[in-house]
Amino acid sequence: MSTRDFIEKDYYAALGVPKDADATAIKKAYRKLAQELHPDKNPGNTEAEARFKDVSEAYDVLSDTKRRTEYDEARRLFGGGGRPGGFPGGFPGGGGQPFDVGDLFGAAGGAGGRGAGGLGDILGGLFGGAAGGARARSQAASGPARGQDVETEATLSFDEAALGVTVPLRMQSPGTCPTCNGSGARPGTSPHTCPVCQGAGVTSRSQGAFAFSEPCRNCRGTGSVVDDPCPTCAGNGVTTQTRTITVRIPAGVKDGQRIRLAGKGAPGRRGGPAGDLFVVVHVSEHPLFGRKGDDLMLTVPITFAEAALGTTVTVPTLDGSVSLKVPAGTASGRTLRVRGRGVHGKGRSGDLLVTLEVAVPVKLTPAQRKVIESLAEEMDEDPRPQITAALQAAGEQ
Repeated sequence: MSTRDFIEKDYYAALGVPKDADATAIKKAYRKLAQELHPDKNPGNTEAEARFKDVSEAYDVLSDTKRRTEYDEARRLFGGGGRPGGFPGGFPGGGGQPFDVGDLFGAAGGAGGRGAGGLGDILGGLFGGAAGGARARSQAASGPARGQDVETEATLSFDEAALGVTVPLRMQSPGTCPTCNGSGARPGTSPHTCPVCQGAGVTSRSQGAFAFSEPCRNCRGTGSVVDDPCPTCAGNGVTTQTRTITVRIPAGVKDGQRIRLAGKGAPGRRGGPAGDLFVVVHVSEHPLFGRKGDDLMLTVPITFAEAALGTTVTVPTLDGSVSLKVPAGTASGRTLRVRGRGVHGKGRSGDLLVTLEVAVPVKLTPAQRKVIESLAEEMDEDPRPQITAALQAAGEQ
């Protein structure tokens, strides 16, 4: 790129952030755009690839405090339009006349032009950083690369989610091409060193007093060229593959929880580490149990006689059954706790919360009705003392 091209680029506009954006806003904007424009998500889309490079270049500069300061100063001096803001008519000499590069340094930096704060220091740091960034990106492109993270979903039964389970997951994700083993070249052939950049992945271009480095266009920064591409992956070294892996889902997972399994994602490239696998869990409802955190909830009906006289009932759990003592005089809606018989989470187990409901018979035989009527005549206890008291107080007024 030329000096004018580099200075005229608006990195803030590339990321869609204001000039006073803080580091957090810049990083957030970059991550969002990089995810949307990444070449792996836009295969064959040259426009997205160009935008991705622009966004990466902008972030390289704006994420570095020193380089951002140098960039802002250079933009201020050149007024964003390729001409230093402090010179009549643009560059020294005015009226668009030719000028010597030394005059530009002298005008910006005072006598000698290359002292502290001079334009030479500013542009040197800025362009040097740009060259370093290009080299770094080239090295990243040609060296080992971490595999992509992969996300999938798994539907578990209530019991499996509570107790833990090992499940097979079938998924599609990028992987090393089985035909060329990731080289990108047709079997029997091999990539060769790029003749333009000699394997460096970057090229240098002189522009007056400056030298600039940028990713090699011939090999796209990889340092190697494939003359005869692999027919399976079209020279990319990567294909979309279907695979089945067995993963262990820990006990106590909740509906909608996202589980990270390190190293279970897409394989790395050129010997790089595999990405991570993220499993979004969906849990089916249980016909008997509900769940609140690590506690299980169960509703158990009892008869009026059991509630009045007390009893022992057997109730289910996720791993067997337990006997539960119901005290005499238990009111409908009372909840009893069975400790340690809930969901087995990390480091602890929840409880089983049993809510008792008195079941009222819908149909009575004549004999049953007569017994209940006799009981009602014998019962003289007011079941609604507070309401009775309130009604009496209202009547007195």
